Amino acid sequence: MAKKVYVGNLPWSVTKEKLEETFGKFGDMEEAIVISDKFSGRSKGFGFVTYVNDADADKAIAEMNEKEVEGRALKVNEAQPKKE
Repeated sequence: MAKKVYVGNLPWSVTKEKLEETFGKFGDMEEAIVISDKFSGRSKGFGFVTYVNDADADKAIAEMNEKEVEGRALKVNEAQPKKE
């Protein structure tokens, strides 16, 4: 079953392609997305990566949480449903 991973504190320069490149080494991904402002198009500094299997997602969380990318320590954990 697929597992979605939250990736926070992303540098503004990180694109969808860079996110795919950075997190793709942990396993097969269904999707990688950087959330951007709908008006300016600028990154909001976070995104999501959905892995095909849970083990790959768990490995990405374990290895990438607090890892520094372009001077910023990433916050990586299992994505939670959006609160109403």
